[in-house]
Amino acid sequence: MAEAHQAVAFQFTVTPEGIDLQLSHQALTEIYLSGLRSWKKKLIRLKNGVITGVYPASPSSWLFVVIAILATMYMRSDPSMGLIAKIQEHLPVSQSLSAQCQTVVSAVLFSTLLWFSLIFTMRMCLKQLLSYHRWMFEQRGKMSNTTKVWVALVRIFSGRQPLLYSYQGSLPNQPVPAVKDTVKRYLESVRPLTTPDEFERMTSLATQFESSLGNRLQWYLKLKALWASNYVSDWWEEYIYLRGRSPIMVNSNYYGMDFLYVTPTPIQAARAGNTLHAFLMYRRKLNREELKPWLLMSSVPCCSYQFERMFDSCRIPGTITDTVQHWQDSDYVAVYHRGRYFRLRMYSSSRPLSPREIESQLQRILEDPSPPSPGEEKLGALTAGDRIPWAKARKEYFSLGVNKRSLDCIEKAAFFVTLDDDEQGMMGEDPAASLDRYAKSLLHGKCYDRWFDKSFSVVIYKNGKIGLNAEHSWADAPVVAHLWEYVLATDSFQLGYNEEGHCKGEVDASLPRPQRLSWDITPECQEQISQSLAVAQALADDVDFHVFSFRDFGKGMIKKCRISPDAYIQLALQLAYYRDRGMFCLTYEASMTRLFREGRTETVRSCSNESCAFIKALEGGEGVEVCRRLLRHASEKHQNLYKHAMTGAGIDRHLFCLYVVSKHLGVDSPFLKEVLSEPWHLSTSQTPVQQVELFDMVNHPEYISCGGGFGPVADDGYGVSYIIMGENMMNFHISCKHSCPQTSSHKYGGQIRQALLDMLQLLCPDQREPSRSDQSQTKKDL
Repeated sequence: MAEAHQAVAFQFTVTPEGIDLQLSHQALTEIYLSGLRSWKKKLIRLKNGVITGVYPASPSSWLFVVIAILATMYMRSDPSMGLIAKIQEHLPVSQSLSAQCQTVVSAVLFSTLLWFSLIFTMRMCLKQLLSYHRWMFEQRGKMSNTTKVWVALVRIFSGRQPLLYSYQGSLPNQPVPAVKDTVKRYLESVRPLTTPDEFERMTSLATQFESSLGNRLQWYLKLKALWASNYVSDWWEEYIYLRGRSPIMVNSNYYGMDFLYVTPTPIQAARAGNTLHAFLMYRRKLNREELKPWLLMSSVPCCSYQFERMFDSCRIPGTITDTVQHWQDSDYVAVYHRGRYFRLRMYSSSRPLSPREIESQLQRILEDPSPPSPGEEKLGALTAGDRIPWAKARKEYFSLGVNKRSLDCIEKAAFFVTLDDDEQGMMGEDPAASLDRYAKSLLHGKCYDRWFDKSFSVVIYKNGKIGLNAEHSWADAPVVAHLWEYVLATDSFQLGYNEEGHCKGEVDASLPRPQRLSWDITPECQEQISQSLAVAQALADDVDFHVFSFRDFGKGMIKKCRISPDAYIQLALQLAYYRDRGMFCLTYEASMTRLFREGRTETVRSCSNESCAFIKALEGGEGVEVCRRLLRHASEKHQNLYKHAMTGAGIDRHLFCLYVVSKHLGVDSPFLKEVLSEPWHLSTSQTPVQQVELFDMVNHPEYISCGGGFGPVADDGYGVSYIIMGENMMNFHISCKHSCPQTSSHKYGGQIRQALLDMLQLLCPDQREPSRSDQSQTKKDL
């Protein structure tokens, strides 16, 4: 009970002599320092709000404008052309002010209005400049004069030293494509996947939609685009993520892995200490907006709004739709270990705990012998099962009393931490199999030892390996990857460990112990937990996962062949799928639309007429020159599709929004219904490496992450995530389901390896043969 007494700031007792008041100075000090820290953050937010609000100008530029106007007036010149005198006439000032003072006040007001006008003009100019996207379609190394002038103007109007959110007010809105163009692109995308009769029927439906209902739906969509910041993102978050009633574990959440070849320390609590402190460092930079905005070509900014809900956020279940709740400045994390939940404060006396102090606190949790209370151990299974039962259970069993307080503690935590008793990573006699187990553990764990609703959950394994599981609705993978890169680099290269493998620094012995959360789980609630666990366990057991590193060559070799690495990999995935299933399929590749305000993703339909023509020629035994020409043609087509998706001219988000409008209007469209029901048998995504400067790939090539992955989108399809590391390595994460006899992650992985090698031999026949280890692994998988 010592912690409970420390939490009470004062106590009073009524006695015959009066009221005996006892103050706890330690508690009052903590309250004072906590309030001080909160006010500091408010002042920082206020300062950053002012700086961001006047960007691309700076607050000091106001003083420059005022001095310039006053200096001009001192030279007996009127730069306002009579406006200052007009302001002075209508100035409601005291008669005690002299005429000269009134003139100065009027000049300051005019200068302020002029300053705001200049800011607005610069923002509008920058917004128009950022709407120009022709630079993306020009050949690499052959920049037109127009683009050169555009780059110079963007740099001029962009100001200096932008904060994370400085560009938000200057980003253009995502444009609504013409119905005619979207329909045309859609028909082109399905041509290689349909028979002549099917294509003719779909063309008829598309033509009918374009000439009738499409224009009506488009009118409403354009109206929304004028009113909203982004005509896609809010509907995408709600209808694709939050309204889904199936489990988010495997189906929606995704994961990130630790370093592939290195474990900085084998001590679980020590690795957790550095990792959690690195998260706090990142959050401090995020709150102060000190993170650099993501710039393309070092000049073109991307939207940063997804960073806002990274910490202190949780998905809340509902019977019809879930919601994402975001709180401010949580000073603790929720920790799970051996069936118990703990509240671990991350600050002491308004300062963040040092890595060594966090290690000490986590070691206390690891050594805590107390057993879980009834129903507590597998409570997290509620977040892994179907959403409606979880929403009903939350309302019935967790809306009052101790259960509500403990649930609030988890949901309002900065993030969630699992101290896992398993050992994971690439290890043992079969490293490949251990890597597969590592991926499955991060994706779903035991189905109850993660809190899948939290914005992200950090997993610390017994042998010092770490990982991350992220909820998808609040942000896309590149945002989480940015955080993960920083944490991995800070842990190893900035914080480090002492010779014994412990965190550096000293420990404050007076730190209160982590607080154990209390629960009162009824038998009825325990029954619901068991049902949710059964649903989640069946889903997890059905996942077939394979992770492998392709080290025979990387993007360096691909670029020497003058082909885009992403296009090369996408064509290899198409070729591998054709060899695996003997057919082509509708393929999803995620592209970003963050060039626009609040932009998220767009679909690149990678299976094109050109890619199919190349694969048919290669598998049909056509000549090398013919296949090589078709490969380059298919690569160029893929790059073109990707660029169109990035610049708002994609297919699927536009059709999705038209479908949502049709549902709101209560009208039925056979064309949209069929388009939205088409399954993605191959869902792919590249994890970008965004902060290369944090890693030393030359001196420390072993410090590379394996990337991350996600579950299969279709029951009879594959999910493929890949990351291009350095110049000579590519990592692949492949998922499918055991219940589908036509799919096998290992077999498809072998086909991907072989496709990558075959395409290189086609482009560069003089390149060396693959190593024996790669050949044997390919044969084993096949």
